[in-house]
Amino acid sequence: MGIVELASQNIHGLLNAEGFACPCGKIHRTEVRELVIKPGALQEIPRVVRSAGGSRVFLLADPNTYSAAARRVAVLLEAAGVPHSSFIFQEEHVQATDGALAQVLEHFTPESDLILGVGSGTINDIGKLAAKVLGVGYICAATAPSMDGFISSTSSMVMRGIKESVPSVTPHALIADLDVLAQAPKRLLQAGFGDILAKYVSILEWRISHLVTGEYYCPEIAELVRLAVRSSVSQVEQLAKGDREAVKILLESLLLSGLAMSFAGITRPASGVEHYFSHVWEMRHLEFGTPQDFHGLQCGIGTVLAAEIYEIIKGLTPDEERALNYVEGFDLEVWHAFVRCFLGKSGERLVELEEKEQKYSREGHKRRLKRITAHWDQIRSIIAQELPTVDVLRGYLETIGAPVSPREIGLDYRQARRAFLVSKDIRNKYNASMLLWDLGLLDEVVKSLWRGKRERE
Repeated sequence: MGIVELASQNIHGLLNAEGFACPCGKIHRTEVRELVIKPGALQEIPRVVRSAGGSRVFLLADPNTYSAAARRVAVLLEAAGVPHSSFIFQEEHVQATDGALAQVLEHFTPESDLILGVGSGTINDIGKLAAKVLGVGYICAATAPSMDGFISSTSSMVMRGIKESVPSVTPHALIADLDVLAQAPKRLLQAGFGDILAKYVSILEWRISHLVTGEYYCPEIAELVRLAVRSSVSQVEQLAKGDREAVKILLESLLLSGLAMSFAGITRPASGVEHYFSHVWEMRHLEFGTPQDFHGLQCGIGTVLAAEIYEIIKGLTPDEERALNYVEGFDLEVWHAFVRCFLGKSGERLVELEEKEQKYSREGHKRRLKRITAHWDQIRSIIAQELPTVDVLRGYLETIGAPVSPREIGLDYRQARRAFLVSKDIRNKYNASMLLWDLGLLDEVVKSLWRGKRERE
């Protein structure tokens, strides 16, 4: 039985320790051993800790997640005779940064052999990476269905100013108490839905990158992600009402996305240019104090922006001479100066990374351009196959009450245009901005994006 068929019947069937031999040539497996998703699931924590081999727990939370669940978790551990210590961040809005990681490492109790992160995106990312650094086990107790990284093998962190996917541990188990999740702020549920909606773009770009750069691609994993998206969008009206079964389906969809990343060994199945809008806005927030919102909300907005961009790309025709002339005249020093100015200190690191990756090399561009030209009809077909219309995507977000434009989170379209320009530099991952650069049309298209929208919204 394939992984998609298994997932459609029961997500727990994907936790096979031996993994699954796939037609793509890889064996897909995860280190996750248990998912406890039900009302009252917190009661299972002492048992799950023992099954993971934990003898002394280091409890990690922030003020919000402590009130939501961690206080009760501490009581349950004490009642079960499980020794534990705690570190509760003082900040109400913790950022997943190298500085936050340093705080956890500083306060970690050396006798502990397992970290129990009580929270969602930020706490989970920090906890997974801390567990890797310290060489201990990790369990997550989710407090909101707000993102898809619960059981992935990476942490989304800002390290030295740059948003990165850093290799971390995979949780031994995830505990999701539906009584807790149902009480999560509605904005966090909207964020989780936005993160799921983003997969339309991530799968589209994964397929295009496979054609243009030869990047590894697995149709089975891609279909697993599509299943996650279909499951959630089918529940959008129920989610808007806070229906508990719909919340469970959203969480399971997010977990499928995390499993897809673990199976692939990369973040590509769940992250594309739509995520990079969010990453750039977060990096600028840390550097300049500009507005930002929850990651998933920003990814939802980024998905709408990306869909508008791909509508333009779908109507283009490659012109090799124009593309070659554009790249020949591309001034890398001028571009690097813009990156440094727009992103501050983190821009300097991006420049350093590009000098190693050489993504703007003339020879690399020529190779990609030949493949783009040869496969252009297929690329246009992929866009049409994978991506709903802009109106459909906006409708999903509006139904659940989530923001659909940068203006709704305090940003403007000038910021969005510049974030899109820089998105090709965040990581060495082929996306819409790099495709337009290869076509020699990036500057021309960006100048036309979202003109007049500022006045209308």
